[in-house]
Amino acid sequence: MHGASLRYIWQGPLMISFENVTLIYPYVQRTIFENLSFDVPEGEFVLIMGDTGAGKSTLLRLMNGLVPHHTGGIFSGAIRIDGRDTALQKPRDLVDLIAIVGQNPALGFVTDTVEEELVFGMESLGIAPEVMRKRVEDTLDLLALAPLRERKLTSLSGGEQQRVAIASVLTMNPKILLLDEPTSALDPIAAEEVLATLSRLVHDLGLTVIIAEHKLERVLQFVDRVIYVKDQQHVAIGAPEEILKDSPLAPPIIQLSRALKSDQVPMTVRDARRSISHLAQQITPPVRLSANPLAKEILSISDLTIRYGEKIALRDVWLTVKAGEVLAVMGRNGAGKSTLLTSMIGLRERASGAIEVLGKDPHTLHGADLISHVGFVPQEASDLLYGQSVLEELRNSDRDSHVPPGTTERALFDLLPEIDLTVHPRDLSEGERLCLVLAIVLARKPALLVLDEPTRGLDYQAKERLVAAIGRMISDSTAVILASHDVEIVADVATRVVVLADGEIVADGEVSDILTSSPAFAPQVAKVLSPARWLTVSEVLQSLGENK
Repeated sequence: MHGASLRYIWQGPLMISFENVTLIYPYVQRTIFENLSFDVPEGEFVLIMGDTGAGKSTLLRLMNGLVPHHTGGIFSGAIRIDGRDTALQKPRDLVDLIAIVGQNPALGFVTDTVEEELVFGMESLGIAPEVMRKRVEDTLDLLALAPLRERKLTSLSGGEQQRVAIASVLTMNPKILLLDEPTSALDPIAAEEVLATLSRLVHDLGLTVIIAEHKLERVLQFVDRVIYVKDQQHVAIGAPEEILKDSPLAPPIIQLSRALKSDQVPMTVRDARRSISHLAQQITPPVRLSANPLAKEILSISDLTIRYGEKIALRDVWLTVKAGEVLAVMGRNGAGKSTLLTSMIGLRERASGAIEVLGKDPHTLHGADLISHVGFVPQEASDLLYGQSVLEELRNSDRDSHVPPGTTERALFDLLPEIDLTVHPRDLSEGERLCLVLAIVLARKPALLVLDEPTRGLDYQAKERLVAAIGRMISDSTAVILASHDVEIVADVATRVVVLADGEIVADGEVSDILTSSPAFAPQVAKVLSPARWLTVSEVLQSLGENK
């Protein structure tokens, strides 16, 4: 569909109306959107899906006027928000009506503590103190933030920051809420609670929610309609079943349905169990290879304790990782995953304990020695970027890593084949920036690759390329450790799982043992085909004699 025009008959008021919208960014030759038309009525829950970098974030920012008011560009057509024309009103004039939470919530914080952040927006709108107090209490309860109300924002985990960002805009009682990757840093239980809360606000209060999300398996069961940004100029709009029936982007349950030759398009695990679980009963689950007990030891952690003031972030942690292993670190938000990972590269002061990578303490390593031992990709990947273009970043990486020219570029194209090398890194989407940093780190071929939430902003195809890249790196002299809330990527790539809770290791075992025994961490395929120990669609296809 070139552009899109799809009108729905609705008796209630229209909250969002796009009429023949066309957008071209400055200094970009291609059209971003062309003749795009659609309506969103009051009280609808709408999902925006699409490939990494397809334009989902741009579409959200068109809705609240950030594009083109703050970005510039050539814009034609009309966008009306509850009857107001965004061309005639700046984003600040719409704050009482529409609110947005971006991919990186910390960038929007303006105060020091959780409660202050929830109050700030209401103070800006001149809301009465007694009303503010009631809204703060209601919102803290809605998003399970009451225990964090006095915490410093800088002390929160990425997932906790995301919940605070959502809460801070909900207190202003907007009619429309825009969310860009709102569950990317949330553990599965927290993500479901947030989405269920949003769904309740849609159904009970008539809030209109537009959410851009890559983890379709989390959100599809809640949404009324899907806007599929196939690329910058092709957009399809319709019911979830209609859009997902033939879409190359699909959650595991739909991919599983296709693999088993079913004509059903299940939206939930319950739907899939009813319609397709019986089709897999005759297939023999795969035998997974166990780790080599004689492999070289890459990482050794003994009796590690780390404190932040009076708070114990990690307590008495013992961990060994050998060559050939892909270790996934899982646990709820704030369990200590990022602290554990950053301690591996020498960024945390220890209260006690020892850490060795290939027999050396990372605290004592610097420069070339450090990056040959450990490669680290943080949650905020853009912190590692400083060049004026993607190409400059790639050349700097080759020089700094002492690898042949073009090495980092090849690694990037393996992850993101269609990236434009001339753009500024800050103009990339969150997922594209992550791929760029991954390429820079992979080019160095460190003995230990440490990834903190490596799938934020990545679509399913980009995740498959990430899995392939990790597979190419693994050898008898390397290991990978990733902290992730994405149970699907863990099922696809990990050989072993460690679960943290309150700074302590509470489980450590083979990936299928840990994931299939936990309702919170089980991937969709495991839930549908239980009690058989399947984890991924790839395993089903391999057992059927097909390649994914």
